[in-house]
Amino acid sequence: MAEEEDEPSVSEAAFSLQNITITDDIKDDYQYEEVSADDDASLHEDDEDLTKALQTIQQQTEDAQVLALQSVLTSEKSVAEIPQAMDDFFSNFLVRLGMSRTLDCFQTEWYELIERGMLTVEDAGLVPDVYTRNQQLETENLILKKDLENYKHSVNKTEEALQKMQRERDFHRMHHNRVVQEKNRLISDMKRLKAHYASYEPVLKQLSEKYQNSLTQKMLTSLERDKAMGQVTGLQAALDSLESGYTKKIPETKVGHDCTRKKEFQGPTQKALREARQQKFVVVASSSCDPDEDAEKMMGRRDLKDSEFPVDAEGTPSLEQAKEHTQPLKYGQYQLSSILKVHDFAVSCLALHPRKKIVVSGGDDRLWKTWGFPDGNILLTGEGHTDWLSGCCFRPSGTQLVTSSGDTTVRIWDLSRRGCILTLRGHSRAVHDCSWHSCGDFVASASMDGTSKIWDVNSERCRYTLRGHEDSVNSIEFLPFSSTALTSSADKTLSLWDVRTGLRVYTFQGHVHSCNHATFNKKGDTIASCDSSGVMKLWDMRKLLPVLSIDAGPHPANQVSFHRSGDLVALASSEGSVKVLYLSTGQLSILRGPGVEVRCVRFHSQDHLLSAGADGRVCIWAQ
Repeated sequence: MAEEEDEPSVSEAAFSLQNITITDDIKDDYQYEEVSADDDASLHEDDEDLTKALQTIQQQTEDAQVLALQSVLTSEKSVAEIPQAMDDFFSNFLVRLGMSRTLDCFQTEWYELIERGMLTVEDAGLVPDVYTRNQQLETENLILKKDLENYKHSVNKTEEALQKMQRERDFHRMHHNRVVQEKNRLISDMKRLKAHYASYEPVLKQLSEKYQNSLTQKMLTSLERDKAMGQVTGLQAALDSLESGYTKKIPETKVGHDCTRKKEFQGPTQKALREARQQKFVVVASSSCDPDEDAEKMMGRRDLKDSEFPVDAEGTPSLEQAKEHTQPLKYGQYQLSSILKVHDFAVSCLALHPRKKIVVSGGDDRLWKTWGFPDGNILLTGEGHTDWLSGCCFRPSGTQLVTSSGDTTVRIWDLSRRGCILTLRGHSRAVHDCSWHSCGDFVASASMDGTSKIWDVNSERCRYTLRGHEDSVNSIEFLPFSSTALTSSADKTLSLWDVRTGLRVYTFQGHVHSCNHATFNKKGDTIASCDSSGVMKLWDMRKLLPVLSIDAGPHPANQVSFHRSGDLVALASSEGSVKVLYLSTGQLSILRGPGVEVRCVRFHSQDHLLSAGADGRVCIWAQ
C-alpha cells in the first residue's frame, strides 16, 4: 500500500518536471550589445571552430541550470515526504524531558502491541508538520535566548568599559586643569620674582656705592694711620725731652693716652680733684733734683683716684651667689616670635640691661639705641662716634654705657644725662670690642692694633696695655667677680690675662682660623669660642683644655653666647641663621630668620633669644 502511495508522487514529480520550461530570457544587470545579421558576413571561414565552441558552452550552461532545478525539487520533496514517525516523536520527547521510566513503559507497551498485531505503524501515523515546526521554533527560541544573554553580557561589559573610560577621561581632564593651574601659578611666580629682583636693583646700587665709600674710608684711614704714626713719633720725642728736665708735664700726657670729658658734664668735684692732682705732681717735680729719677717715680706712682683691682674669684660671695642663682634650662625649641626694625644699617652689637627689660644695640649707622623689650619702642639714641659701632656694654649698676667704635675711641655715656661723659683714646686702629667689669670701676677694650687696654673709670686713664697677640684682637671680656680677662684674636688663639699686672696667664691654642669671639658662662668654669670657619669650641677653665668642638661651618661664626643656665650655647652665623647647641644632648638646632648675615646673638631672660643681622633688624625667638 505504501508502494501504491509512492507511485502517484513519482508520477506527479515527472509531470511537474515535464511542465517546466526553460526560457532564455535571463534577467541580468549586464547590458549586452546587439549584433546585427549583417555582421555575420564579416566573419571569415576560419572562424567556424570559434562558433562551435560558443555553442558548446551555451549547451553546458543550460544543462547546469536544469540539474540545479532538479536538486532543489528533490530536496523539497524529501523533506515533505519523510515526516517523523509518532513513536520516534514520543521517544524523543520523553528523552528530552528525562522521563526514563515513562520511556521504558511506553516502549514496552508499544512493541508488545506491535508483536501481538494489535497495532501497526500505519495506524499510529506520522507527526504533523506543525509539531515539527514547533520543535524547530522552540530550538531556535532557545538559541536566540542564549544569544540574547550573550549580548546582554557583552553590553554590560561594554558599559563598564565605557564608564571606566569616562572616569579616566575625567581624571585626565582634571589633571590637565591642574597642570594648567600650576603653569599659571609658575608664570605668576616668575613675574613676581622678576619684580622682586627689580626691587633689589636699587639696594644693589646702594651697596655698590657703600662699597666705594668704604674703599674711600679705608684710604682715609690709612692716611690717618700714617698721621698717627707721625704723632707717635712726635710724642716719643716729647717724652725724651721730658725725661731731660721737663717732668712737671708728665701727669698731663697720662702715659700717651687721652681721656677727656666734655666740659658741660664736668662737675666742680672733678675739677678740684684734677687741680689738686696737678699741684701735687708739680710739687713733687719741683722738689726733685734728678729729673730721670723723678720721672720713674711718677710713672710708678698711683693716681689719687685709681681703683683697687678685685681679688681672686675664689671665695667671693658675689660669685658664689651667682653660681647658686643659675636657673635650670627650660627645654624646648626656639620659634621666631617677632622682628624689630631698629637700625637703618647693620647691627653689630647687643647688650642687655642688668635690671630692666631694656636692650641696647649699636650699628653701622654710628648710633646706639636703647629700646624696650619686647615691644621695641626706642627710648634713647646716642650720637657722637664718627664711625661704625663695634661693641656696647652696660655698667653693672645700669646707669652708664660703654661703646667702642671704628673711630679708635671708647666712649662712656651717662643714661640719665643722655650724653657722653668720657672719651678714652689710645688705640691706633679700630676698636673691636669693649667690656665692663662686674665691680663697675674698670673698662676693657680690644683693638685691631693687636693690643687690649684696661681703663680705670675713676682715674680716667689706661692702667695697663695688654700686649702679646700677633694680630688683631677681636673680643675681650672680664671673668665675673675676678681680676681675669679673656681675649680672642685673629692669630687663632685665646688668652687669659691678669689685669692686676697686665701679664698673660695662659694661651688656648686649637683653632685653625681667626677667632672672632670668646665668652664665659655664668659660673665662669667654661669658655665658648668661635672662628671664621664656623667652628665652635668649648674649653674647661679648671683644666685649661678643650672639651668639645662643633663644626657649624663653612660660613664664618661671628659671636657666641651662653644661656644663663649654662646648658645652651647660641652661635651667630654669616649664612643667615642662629645655631643653638644643647650641651646635655649634643643636639645642634638651626634657627632660620630673614636670611641675612647674623652679626650678634644674646640670650634674654629664661626663654628668649635675640639675634641681630646685617639688615638692621633684631629677631626675637621664644620657646
